Amino acid sequence: MFQYRFLALAVCLVLASAGLRAGDKEQTRLENCGVVMQEVLDVPDNIPKELLDKAECVIVIPSMTKVAVVIGGSYGRGAMVCRSGKEFRGPWGAPAMYSLEGGSFGLQLGGESTDVVLLVMNARGVDALLSSKVKLGGNMSAAAGPKGRNAEASTDATLRAEILSYSRSRGLFAGVSLEGTSLRPDDDASKDVYGRRISARAIVTGKRITVPESGRHLVEVLEKNAPFNDSSRSSNK
Repeated sequence: MFQYRFLALAVCLVLASAGLRAGDKEQTRLENCGVVMQEVLDVPDNIPKELLDKAECVIVIPSMTKVAVVIGGSYGRGAMVCRSGKEFRGPWGAPAMYSLEGGSFGLQLGGESTDVVLLVMNARGVDALLSSKVKLGGNMSAAAGPKGRNAEASTDATLRAEILSYSRSRGLFAGVSLEGTSLRPDDDASKDVYGRRISARAIVTGKRITVPESGRHLVEVLEKNAPFNDSSRSSNK
């Protein structure tokens, strides 16, 4: 009997330890999202401020990697932070964890490991991302984001896109096309971060969701660089 109890206790300890490691991994990933966002905004020719000011949400995927040899698929995990309030005009809220996966990017990303930043530009895009898995270029329009002062020279297609995408690899920062890739809420990762099962929609639209310590840097970077939503009602509805 003692042996069975000892075995059961050992199993519980192993499972608990595995859970803690998973939680630590996601907390570290979320911390890295803040580091990446800060570093991207420190680049001289970075995301145009007028676009960041108009974004409803920002998704950061640190160190997205190529996972297939022949097909060239890519995979990455990170976090999405949205402005609070019914019309996304309040302060930046708590982060929800997200996953990005899809086909080959060839040389567009310039390396085996790439940081990706996505701007969600209107409420339709946010609602789609909170509802289910979405395919960029399919049920959600996406375009490579302009950088520096190129926002004024952007095409109508770029300005109408629901998501603008950027990448940083080997010190190079540029807009990048991610058409064909898919984005989905990573509820398992969010559970590890918050310590309980919680959906991306509940995190983004909830009124009493506390920003975890590991996500404060990311939120503070966004609050400092784009504290107010400058999007016009006509362009986001």
